[in-house]
Amino acid sequence: MAETGALRQANSSSRRYLGRIIAVAGALLLAACQTMVPRGTGPEATGPAQPAPVQPGLPSDTQRHRVALLVPLSGSNAGVGQSIANATTLALLDTGAQTVRITSYDTGKGIAGAVASAIADGNRLILGPLTADEASAAAAPARKAGVPIISFSNDTGVAGNGVFIMGYTPAQSVERVVGYARAKGVSKFAALVPGGVYGERTGNALLSAIRQGGGTVVAMQNYDRSAGSLTAAIKRLGPASGYEAVLIADGGRVAIQAAPLLRKSGAATARILGTELWNTESDLSANAALRGAWFASVSDAYYRQLATKYRARFNAAPYRLAAMGYDAVLLTVRIAQDWRPGSAFPVSRLTDKGGFAGIDGAFRFGSDGVAQRALEVQQVDASGFTVIDAAPRGFGE
Repeated sequence: MAETGALRQANSSSRRYLGRIIAVAGALLLAACQTMVPRGTGPEATGPAQPAPVQPGLPSDTQRHRVALLVPLSGSNAGVGQSIANATTLALLDTGAQTVRITSYDTGKGIAGAVASAIADGNRLILGPLTADEASAAAAPARKAGVPIISFSNDTGVAGNGVFIMGYTPAQSVERVVGYARAKGVSKFAALVPGGVYGERTGNALLSAIRQGGGTVVAMQNYDRSAGSLTAAIKRLGPASGYEAVLIADGGRVAIQAAPLLRKSGAATARILGTELWNTESDLSANAALRGAWFASVSDAYYRQLATKYRARFNAAPYRLAAMGYDAVLLTVRIAQDWRPGSAFPVSRLTDKGGFAGIDGAFRFGSDGVAQRALEVQQVDASGFTVIDAAPRGFGE
């Protein structure tokens, strides 16, 4: 495990947006376990007084808030975990937060051990873990200890009862892009939906968005992730239903395969819609059949600044998920202003109606523990992605 601290007091501008970065020195502290030093016993013990026993684990800290970061620092996802950990360090330095201490615990060696160590060390808040399975495994011991979890997962099924998720959920992305399409006069929708949990949630999100905003889902076809299955689903979709927009409820690689087939099948003028997964797929612009497609995602405006600063400090490019680690620290620093060190984390502050601002824009947690995000709509063009409907800067009451 590793501890990260920062040396100066936070200021409001750096908490709100990346903006002007404060250059401060940080410290990386490694906590080492020490054995107890024996003391003399009985009346014959002589010599100078011995120091008090040194207890195992982390030293007590009455001036700063102890926050655990649970990410994989070993194993197949170590690169993602280290990128998130590095981003939390940057956030502490950029805000100059003197009252927050973050200790990293490696979930790559097992989630149970990481959670147990984090709780035993006196952490009052857990940032992470990365996956839904890990968040589910961490929930019970964290609840028993009264320690809330802010996970980087996007699985809404693990949220609630002390577990909050920050991940980019497909339902919100679909609802945003469908709402934009409805505002532009699109009323008849079709969808290509993959098998599995992600496909089920995106398909349900489309149906929910249409129920709330009007319009009709005239066709929806499922497929597994194989070329033959996708081709067959597109043939079944056909042009006969007369849809005006078709949602490809999958990542960019599937969209690149599907779009030309859709155009050849008779959907020459239908608007193609995508998901938040498209945000990291730069190859989409090279596919002529996808030009003009719409999708909703968090904004990249501040992330590009973060990525530049990250590369300068760590000599590597960050993973896109690193922004969530940065924003989790901004959230913690903001709440820490009214959080007494050593006391329980004020969970009720997470559901403030006004929400929080970060690298990925405005977000807030609902009563269900799921992060609600202000998303923008982007269009795929020949030169890249163009923002055609900006994300709201905050949440109306």
